[in-house]
Amino acid sequence: MAIANQRPRNYYYKKYRIAYAFIAPTLIGMIVMHFIPILQGIYMSFLSLNNYTLSQYLGAPMVWFQNYYDVLLNPSSPIRIGLLQSVRNTIIYTVLVTTGQIGLGMIVALMLNLEFPGRSFVRTLFLFSWIVPTYVTGILWGFMWQQSIGIINIILVDWLHLLPTKPFWLVGPNTIWAIIVPTIWRYWPMSMIMLLAGLQNISAELYDAVKIDGANRWTSFWKITWPLLRPVWMIQVLFGMIYNVYSFNIVIMMFGNGAGFPGEWGDLMMTNIFRNSFMRWDFGVGAATSVILLMFMIMAVNIWFRFYKKAEESV
Repeated sequence: MAIANQRPRNYYYKKYRIAYAFIAPTLIGMIVMHFIPILQGIYMSFLSLNNYTLSQYLGAPMVWFQNYYDVLLNPSSPIRIGLLQSVRNTIIYTVLVTTGQIGLGMIVALMLNLEFPGRSFVRTLFLFSWIVPTYVTGILWGFMWQQSIGIINIILVDWLHLLPTKPFWLVGPNTIWAIIVPTIWRYWPMSMIMLLAGLQNISAELYDAVKIDGANRWTSFWKITWPLLRPVWMIQVLFGMIYNVYSFNIVIMMFGNGAGFPGEWGDLMMTNIFRNSFMRWDFGVGAATSVILLMFMIMAVNIWFRFYKKAEESV
């Protein structure tokens, strides 16, 4: 202990200087690309930065917490009303999309884990929707959801006769489903690939052992497959939560190619922030909303890590 206490202050720096040299470019890049814009966004949230003061930029008048008050507490603020609607939609959207993409990915991964002719071709075919760019997905499904000529209503009403009339999907409460379904369609292959990789690492001997005890496939799934895939699907929950809360391209392209308003049941947090910042020219309010969302996501991710740590300890 005495020898350890006598080490010079720069001992560890000299010992790991090569590691620090490799880490330094990444650290500098993170500071430039992440932390400086975040700090600038926080500063902008305290400014009255709109179309009248935009020429002053960071020199715009300081209003301190007025933007936060308008967003969170001002009952007469239309921004607050729109925010509450977008928060409701984002929660519904995130939960259903994350559950849908993991559920569908699990079903297809279980199927592809079986041996059958043409499995490699089918696996490649299932990746098609993941290859399509998100903005193309938004435009494509925007046409498919059209009330009179959209293929969705043609299939549901004209071919399958599941509905008496052709509903409006891009207006009213059905809008939430019009943005949920394309997002699941776009992202479920990523879940499928990760879950399939996890399935292929589970030993077949475990299934043979429970089969001897009389367990059926359903019991084997809940007793072996699901618990052993916990690290995979919990990571998928984290990715889904982050990606879907910040979802933007599909929604913004589906409604007017980036110029439309998704409506009361289609507006998400990111489209709300985009509209306040770049359509209403109220960059201070947009920055304040972004900071609030950032703080919420930091707390949500920390809560997730607590559950993940407990789940790992229980395995």
